[in-house]
Amino acid sequence: MNRFKKIIPVYLILLVIVWSCSDDDDMALNNVESPAAATLIFPENNTVCNEGIVVSETETDVLFQWEEAANASSYILKITNLNDGTSRNISTLSTEFMIRILRGTPYSWSVQSLAATGNGTAESPVWNFYNAGLPVESHAPFPATAVNPQSGSNLEQGSVMLEWTTSDIDNDISSYTVILDTTNPPILEIGNTSNSSLETTVTSGSIYYWKIITTDEAGNTSSSQIFQFAVN
Repeated sequence: MNRFKKIIPVYLILLVIVWSCSDDDDMALNNVESPAAATLIFPENNTVCNEGIVVSETETDVLFQWEEAANASSYILKITNLNDGTSRNISTLSTEFMIRILRGTPYSWSVQSLAATGNGTAESPVWNFYNAGLPVESHAPFPATAVNPQSGSNLEQGSVMLEWTTSDIDNDISSYTVILDTTNPPILEIGNTSNSSLETTVTSGSIYYWKIITTDEAGNTSSSQIFQFAVN
């Protein structure tokens, strides 16, 4: 019996130590700081990217770079071809990554910071750039992005102000053609304007699809993605 009395306190001490360590681990996990958003460096926003290794008439290898983000252990680099909407997500531990992309093509890119533990993430701003192609005198505008109404939103019938935003390397956008329809893809042209907004009327019980064709002074054009909204 005395032998058991000596052993039991030892087990109790071990249990206390294990519980204490477990509690410390939980506290450490709960106190993990979220990662900061990465600061993008290159390719620069709204510029022509002339740097890179030319591998063919259609492709170049471009080195994407960003600053190290606080409390981040890894990153996801997202690159989107703005002509066809296709995206690539690349996981990396580094703050730079070389990737092969098409020449003469507009792209957007961003970086997601990931925490060492837990599910903490942070998103950088999204930057646009035009990957240089064969020598040209002008560049097509970047595809427009919907501002209002946001794609997937619900509106009341009546008057609605369609609004969008875009940019152009050559800063020579001349007009926008607005396509709005209840069929997808939309084909009905409802207006042509030099402004980045157009007022129209919508009816109840319909789903509308719309897009913007941007034209510059050299006649270059770009077509946005198709946006949609429903009318109650």
